[in-house]
Amino acid sequence: KHLLPVYDKPMIYYPLSTLMLAGMKEILIISTSNDLPIYQKLLEDGSKFGLSISYKIQDDPNGIAEAFIIGEKFIGDDNVALILGDNILYGKGLSNMLKNAIIEVENNKNSVIYGYSVKDASRYGVVEFDDEKNIISIEEKPLKPKSNYAVIGLYFYTNEVIKHSKTITPSERGELEITDVNNVYIKNKNIKVNLLGRGYAWLDTGTPQSLLSASNFIQMIEDRQGLKISCIEEIAFRMGFINDNQLNSLIKKLPNSEYKNYVKSILWK
Repeated sequence: KHLLPVYDKPMIYYPLSTLMLAGMKEILIISTSNDLPIYQKLLEDGSKFGLSISYKIQDDPNGIAEAFIIGEKFIGDDNVALILGDNILYGKGLSNMLKNAIIEVENNKNSVIYGYSVKDASRYGVVEFDDEKNIISIEEKPLKPKSNYAVIGLYFYTNEVIKHSKTITPSERGELEITDVNNVYIKNKNIKVNLLGRGYAWLDTGTPQSLLSASNFIQMIEDRQGLKISCIEEIAFRMGFINDNQLNSLIKKLPNSEYKNYVKSILWK
């Protein structure tokens, strides 16, 4: 699914670009043994984008939290961020917001997750707040949501997330739920929920309808502004991950298209 196009680029470019905008260069992609070779063909080891990309297999749907167990050796003693492959974020100041989350984790030892106001909260993990907007709990797909804030698929964690993922038990659907990990952090009072306001768009492309909506949204913004959203070649260049010569090498490998013309124009601006 994450190789399907969202308008003019593969879906995986969007979460990958979010991590890049946060300044992250060491990335682990977790998928099935059938799908991983396709990601490897597309992204290789990441060096052409100034990244270091590794790959691990999760053949059985054992839950999002299993990613931290699978990736334990990759994470090592570091703190870690996780983004789901079908989540798209867009908004002014996104890069600074992400970098501030890293600072919060590094300096204050608080993990950071994000809440976004939705009208159909019962489809998501929902944040419950007290009267002072402190987080009390997160409930997965509640019949009666206690707020309209859904937890989006982007998480910044302290290294303790590995230990927490190993201590939780599978849910009724047989998965290690990321909500259960978050609730451990809530119990220990070392997690913060940042609420994304009207200036941000969060698109979850998990259904055919939402995939179409996301494509239409991206097309509208790009056509209006003349700028690409989640163009990883451009982000790698703007972030200083690659130089002019490396960008030229990427351009030469792109098929002739409007997308290629846009990336070429970056060198002229």
